Amino acid sequence: MSAETASGPTEDQVQILEYNFNKVNKHPDPTTLCLIAAEAGLSEEETQKWFKQRLAQWRRSEGLPSECRSVTD
Repeated sequence: MSAETASGPTEDQVQILEYNFNKVNKHPDPTTLCLIAAEAGLSEEETQKWFKQRLAQWRRSEGLPSECRSVTD
């Protein structure tokens, strides 16, 4: 495991994650999460953590509470 992965995803991995977050699903189900993780070369745990943090960041930018569950959950 490189030092780069320990501190978070690489730029290429972030591009894959961002694409899926914006174009595919902000709330990926376990199967989709697994596929995204495989595509990005990350563990499912790392991918899930990234999505959770990214969602909180997105909610703040939209003026929503970061932990609130939406009606679509």
